[in-house]
Amino acid sequence: MYNSHRGMVAAPNNRLTELLDQVRAEFENQAGRAAGEYEQQSTFASHGSARLRHYWADSEEFARPMIQALNVSNANLSYDAVANQMQEMEMVRSKVYHLEQGQIAIKQKYDEEITRLHREIEARGGASQPSHLGAQQHGGPSQPPPPSIGHGPSNLFGGIMAGQGGQGAPGLAPPPQEQSQPHASHQMPQPPPGLQQQQGPPQAQQPFSGYPAPGALNGYGSQPPPPTASPGLGKGRNNRGIPGPATPQQNQQVSYPDPRASPHVTRPTPPPPPPPPSQLQQQQQPPPPPPQQQQQQKFMNVGNTLADLDLERLPASQKKEGVDWFAVFNPMLQRTLDVDLVHTLPHDSVVCCVRFSHDGKFVATGCNRAAQIFDVRTGKAVCLLQDETVDKSGDLYIRSVCFSPDGQYLATGAEDKQIRVWDIVNRTIKYTFIGHEQDIYSLDYARDGRHIASGSGDRSVRLWSIETGSQTLELRIEDGVTTVAISPDCRYVAAGSLDKSVRVWDASTGYLVERLEGQEGHKDSVYSVAFAPNGRDLVSGSLDKTIKMWEFKPRGMLVGSAPKGGKCLRTFEGHKDFVLSVAETPDGAWVLSGSKDRGVQFWDPNTGDTQLMLQGHKNSGRNTGRGNIRVLLSVSHAHG
Repeated sequence: MYNSHRGMVAAPNNRLTELLDQVRAEFENQAGRAAGEYEQQSTFASHGSARLRHYWADSEEFARPMIQALNVSNANLSYDAVANQMQEMEMVRSKVYHLEQGQIAIKQKYDEEITRLHREIEARGGASQPSHLGAQQHGGPSQPPPPSIGHGPSNLFGGIMAGQGGQGAPGLAPPPQEQSQPHASHQMPQPPPGLQQQQGPPQAQQPFSGYPAPGALNGYGSQPPPPTASPGLGKGRNNRGIPGPATPQQNQQVSYPDPRASPHVTRPTPPPPPPPPSQLQQQQQPPPPPPQQQQQQKFMNVGNTLADLDLERLPASQKKEGVDWFAVFNPMLQRTLDVDLVHTLPHDSVVCCVRFSHDGKFVATGCNRAAQIFDVRTGKAVCLLQDETVDKSGDLYIRSVCFSPDGQYLATGAEDKQIRVWDIVNRTIKYTFIGHEQDIYSLDYARDGRHIASGSGDRSVRLWSIETGSQTLELRIEDGVTTVAISPDCRYVAAGSLDKSVRVWDASTGYLVERLEGQEGHKDSVYSVAFAPNGRDLVSGSLDKTIKMWEFKPRGMLVGSAPKGGKCLRTFEGHKDFVLSVAETPDGAWVLSGSKDRGVQFWDPNTGDTQLMLQGHKNSGRNTGRGNIRVLLSVSHAHG
């Protein structure tokens, strides 16, 4: 138990002899050198020499006190170490004791469970096994990990807009195939020869086949990996999995005669007593709804995932259908909104972005090589803005548009890395801002009309002055910028990026004042941010299929190593695919979100519940925050 170097005896006598020889030689040397100088020292030396010779003559008597002294010294030196080791041994012993007691308790519960199972098997007519044989443990099939989400190349929205989900856009990787198979983790030991079961007359046994076969998960067979593409219109609602086997039912137990029991004497059965008043009340209560109605209620309870509702099975009060669009209202909530189609705005090419004017009278769209402005009241196109100086070969998609607060100008960001500020009345370009190195994905106009914010795949956020026509601020981050927004008071600019973070800077100094991420943050790239009308909250949408509402409290200037912060007020879950656009209504009563699942949902910011879902496109709802890409609908409060 003790280390070998912590000895409890003295050193060998050979070593002691060498030490004594050295002491003797040194003493004699000193005595000889001092003999001629000091008589008193010489006398002392002579006495010492004589005394040393006396001790040397009797080496055993001389060495004994030295050995005892060494023993005492070694004992004192090793006392603390021994005490520490004893303390460690006591701790180990205590832990082993607790583990043993825990093991005994587990074994006791295990034996009780085995006994209960044996009784159940005997009650069903099966043969029982001795409890001392143990039980065979089966390992279930290993479940695949959740699908991982990767990032695409530099063209962030190409694959999403094309509806491919893979080319030029992040995509879902299918889950890996299962490699492990179910196997028994322990072999059943054989009983010793002396404990063999006594053989008796064979008993008739009914084979029990009520349990599902091993190798199935939750009663279902192996399922294929989930599809990576979004379900199309009317698809995926009736494709339910094959139901598993029914729950095994126990047969009625047959009473076996017990030879030890007394003979039964048939006696007349007395009449049953009258039921108590509580039971009479229960009997007068209406019966539970029929199974079909229960199934209907279960079908409607889908939470916020309204895309799981079957449109054909919904009652008329919970849906609204048009020729190429429909709306679904949450059947678990009181209907407070109504919706109707106002205009369909046809386009000759893919529409990449849409934005309403601040007064709500016009709506602008960006498509290939041109931006268009429509009158909301009439639905007619009132303006076509196209740069005729650009090379006509190839495509040039307008990725972002935004109106000035007074409605006189429209800013557009395109794939040629340029920002054009158009004079709407004259249909001319007032400013051209050049500086970004990649596609421009987002623009926002300040409420005072003095600045424009832009975000690009070149990992930068830039602020441009309308008064001087030049760049005033450049903010660099670690990954591509997908969305920008300026606060209502024009003091801050926010941006979402591919690194799952939402950053907020001071628009005048460029200092980073908030970084919304961390444990409560998004788990994938952020594709849209918007300030609430009160300026104190932020809304963000991500490829993790969620929308988050953040409390915005600037923490002062932050450095790159600042702790991840931000208070997430609420997380909205219900979309089945990437969330690509978010916004709040001007009164702050609703949060809107557009997703690659082709749905636009209206959320209550106070409860997190979704009121309705719109679908009216054959592609994803990119940038549908303040209006839809192709279909405009009027939303109003429901009556009654």
